[in-house]
Amino acid sequence: MAAPGDTYERELKYLLSGDEKAIAKMVKTCDETETQAYGSMKDFPFMVIRAAGSLGVDLVALRWDFSFPIEVKSSENDVLYMSKNARLVEQANRMMEDCDRCHIIPIYAYRLKGVRGDPWRIFTMPSESRLRGRAALLKERIPKLDVSKGGNFVMRWNDGMKLSELLSYVGMSNYDDRE
Repeated sequence: MAAPGDTYERELKYLLSGDEKAIAKMVKTCDETETQAYGSMKDFPFMVIRAAGSLGVDLVALRWDFSFPIEVKSSENDVLYMSKNARLVEQANRMMEDCDRCHIIPIYAYRLKGVRGDPWRIFTMPSESRLRGRAALLKERIPKLDVSKGGNFVMRWNDGMKLSELLSYVGMSNYDDRE
Protein backbone atom coordinates (compact mmCIF):
# COMPACT_ATOMS: atom_id res chain seq x y z
CA MET A 1 0.00 0.00 0.00
CA ALA A 2 1.34 3.43 -0.93
CA ALA A 3 2.14 6.03 1.72
CA PRO A 4 -0.49 8.81 1.91
CA GLY A 5 1.71 11.39 0.17
CA ASP A 6 2.68 9.01 -2.65
CA THR A 7 -0.74 9.41 -4.26
CA TYR A 8 -0.25 13.14 -4.72
CA GLU A 9 3.40 12.81 -5.73
CA ARG A 10 2.28 10.47 -8.50
CA GLU A 11 -0.60 12.76 -9.45
CA LEU A 12 1.75 15.72 -9.85
CA LYS A 13 4.31 13.60 -11.70
CA TYR A 14 1.70 12.47 -14.21
CA LEU A 15 0.28 15.98 -14.64
CA LEU A 16 3.68 17.52 -15.35
CA SER A 17 4.58 14.58 -17.60
CA GLY A 18 1.56 15.27 -19.80
CA ASP A 19 -0.30 12.05 -18.97
CA GLU A 20 -3.67 12.34 -20.72
CA LYS A 21 -5.63 10.30 -18.14
CA ALA A 22 -4.26 12.31 -15.20
CA ILE A 23 -4.98 15.59 -16.97
CA ALA A 24 -8.52 14.54 -17.92
CA LYS A 25 -9.23 13.58 -14.31
CA MET A 26 -7.76 16.83 -12.95
CA VAL A 27 -9.65 19.20 -15.24
CA LYS A 28 -13.13 17.78 -14.52
CA THR A 29 -13.81 20.60 -12.06
CA CYS A 30 -11.43 23.22 -13.50
CA ASP A 31 -12.43 26.34 -15.38
CA GLU A 32 -11.45 26.88 -19.03
CA THR A 33 -8.19 28.72 -18.28
CA GLU A 34 -7.04 26.03 -15.83
CA THR A 35 -8.02 23.30 -18.30
CA GLN A 36 -6.01 24.91 -21.11
CA ALA A 37 -2.96 25.27 -18.86
CA TYR A 38 -3.05 21.62 -17.78
CA GLY A 39 -3.62 20.60 -21.40
CA SER A 40 -0.42 22.38 -22.44
CA MET A 41 1.54 19.65 -20.70
CA LYS A 42 0.43 17.21 -23.41
CA ASP A 43 2.42 19.18 -25.98
CA PHE A 44 5.27 20.45 -23.79
CA PRO A 45 5.71 18.00 -20.91
CA PHE A 46 8.43 17.82 -18.32
CA MET A 47 10.44 14.72 -17.70
CA VAL A 48 9.64 14.07 -14.05
CA ILE A 49 11.73 11.84 -11.83
CA ARG A 50 10.50 10.61 -8.47
CA ALA A 51 13.28 11.06 -5.95
CA ALA A 52 13.88 8.96 -2.86
CA GLY A 53 14.94 9.85 0.64
CA SER A 54 13.23 11.51 3.55
CA LEU A 55 15.50 14.55 3.44
CA GLY A 56 15.67 14.88 -0.32
CA VAL A 57 12.97 16.14 -2.64
CA ASP A 58 9.97 14.24 -3.95
CA LEU A 59 10.18 15.07 -7.65
CA VAL A 60 12.59 16.62 -10.10
CA ALA A 61 10.97 18.23 -13.16
CA LEU A 62 13.23 18.67 -16.20
CA ARG A 63 12.64 20.40 -19.49
CA TRP A 64 14.78 22.33 -21.93
CA ASP A 65 13.73 25.71 -20.49
CA PHE A 66 12.95 25.08 -16.80
CA SER A 67 14.06 22.51 -14.27
CA PHE A 68 13.40 22.39 -10.55
CA PRO A 69 13.21 20.13 -7.52
CA ILE A 70 9.73 19.79 -6.04
CA GLU A 71 8.69 18.92 -2.52
CA VAL A 72 5.06 17.76 -2.41
CA LYS A 73 2.81 18.39 0.58
CA SER A 74 -0.89 17.64 1.00
CA SER A 75 -3.42 18.36 3.69
CA GLU A 76 -7.09 18.81 4.47
CA ASN A 77 -6.12 22.09 6.18
CA ASP A 78 -5.37 25.20 4.17
CA VAL A 79 -2.39 26.14 6.38
CA LEU A 80 0.61 23.89 6.91
CA TYR A 81 3.03 24.76 9.71
CA MET A 82 6.37 23.09 9.11
CA SER A 83 7.45 23.75 12.70
CA LYS A 84 5.08 21.00 13.87
CA ASN A 85 7.54 18.41 12.58
CA ALA A 86 11.32 18.69 13.11
CA ARG A 87 11.93 16.56 10.02
CA LEU A 88 10.04 19.09 7.85
CA VAL A 89 12.16 21.92 9.23
CA GLU A 90 15.40 20.03 8.52
CA GLN A 91 14.13 19.04 5.08
CA ALA A 92 13.22 22.63 4.18
CA ASN A 93 16.55 24.00 5.38
CA ARG A 94 18.50 21.39 3.43
CA MET A 95 16.47 22.03 0.28
CA MET A 96 17.03 25.78 0.53
CA GLU A 97 20.78 25.35 1.10
CA ASP A 98 21.15 22.92 -1.82
CA CYS A 99 19.11 25.10 -4.19
CA ASP A 100 20.99 28.27 -3.17
CA ARG A 101 24.31 26.52 -3.72
CA CYS A 102 23.25 25.30 -7.17
CA HIS A 103 21.31 28.45 -8.15
CA ILE A 104 18.02 26.68 -8.86
CA ILE A 105 14.44 27.38 -7.81
CA PRO A 106 13.11 25.24 -4.96
CA ILE A 107 9.42 24.45 -5.46
CA TYR A 108 6.87 23.42 -2.87
CA ALA A 109 3.65 22.01 -4.33
CA TYR A 110 0.77 22.02 -1.85
CA ARG A 111 -2.28 19.86 -2.65
CA LEU A 112 -5.40 20.77 -0.70
CA LYS A 113 -7.74 17.80 -0.42
CA GLY A 114 -11.42 18.11 -1.31
CA VAL A 115 -11.16 21.23 -3.49
CA ARG A 116 -13.02 21.82 -6.75
CA GLY A 117 -11.00 23.46 -9.50
CA ASP A 118 -7.21 23.57 -9.33
CA PRO A 119 -6.30 22.00 -5.95
CA TRP A 120 -2.53 22.62 -6.32
CA ARG A 121 -0.67 25.70 -5.11
CA ILE A 122 2.97 26.45 -5.80
CA PHE A 123 5.48 28.23 -3.57
CA THR A 124 9.19 28.86 -3.49
CA MET A 125 11.39 29.67 -0.53
CA PRO A 126 12.53 33.15 0.47
CA SER A 127 16.18 33.27 -0.46
CA GLU A 128 18.97 35.62 -1.43
CA SER A 129 20.18 33.20 -4.12
CA ARG A 130 20.82 34.91 -7.44
CA LEU A 131 19.32 33.28 -10.48
CA ARG A 132 19.69 34.26 -14.12
CA GLY A 133 17.44 34.51 -17.15
CA ARG A 134 14.05 32.83 -17.17
CA ALA A 135 14.70 31.15 -13.82
CA ALA A 136 15.10 34.57 -12.17
CA LEU A 137 11.84 35.80 -13.72
CA LEU A 138 10.01 32.67 -12.64
CA LYS A 139 11.34 32.91 -9.08
CA GLU A 140 9.98 36.47 -8.81
CA ARG A 141 6.49 35.36 -9.93
CA ILE A 142 6.11 32.45 -7.51
CA PRO A 143 4.88 33.36 -4.00
CA LYS A 144 7.36 32.74 -1.18
CA LEU A 145 6.64 30.60 1.85
CA ASP A 146 5.79 32.68 4.89
CA VAL A 147 8.19 32.66 7.80
CA SER A 148 6.78 32.57 11.33
CA LYS A 149 8.05 34.71 14.22
CA GLY A 150 10.05 31.66 15.28
CA GLY A 151 11.74 31.48 11.87
CA ASN A 152 9.83 28.45 10.60
CA PHE A 153 8.17 28.10 7.21
CA VAL A 154 4.39 28.27 6.85
CA MET A 155 2.38 27.41 3.73
CA ARG A 156 -0.94 29.16 3.33
CA TRP A 157 -2.72 27.47 0.42
CA ASN A 158 -4.73 30.61 -0.38
CA ASP A 159 -1.51 32.60 -0.86
CA GLY A 160 0.07 30.20 -3.37
CA MET A 161 0.15 30.32 -7.15
CA LYS A 162 -2.21 27.92 -8.87
CA LEU A 163 -0.31 25.12 -10.57
CA SER A 164 -2.30 25.94 -13.70
CA GLU A 165 -0.92 29.51 -13.59
CA LEU A 166 2.63 28.17 -13.35
CA LEU A 167 1.97 25.83 -16.29
CA SER A 168 0.52 28.70 -18.31
CA TYR A 169 3.57 30.85 -17.54
CA VAL A 170 6.14 28.19 -18.46
CA GLY A 171 4.06 27.44 -21.55
CA MET A 172 4.78 30.93 -22.86
CA SER A 173 8.27 29.82 -23.89
CA ASN A 174 8.99 30.17 -27.58
CA TYR A 175 9.36 26.57 -28.70
CA ASP A 176 9.89 27.60 -32.31
CA ASP A 177 12.95 29.72 -31.51
CA ARG A 178 15.93 28.16 -33.26
CA GLU A 179 18.65 30.30 -31.66
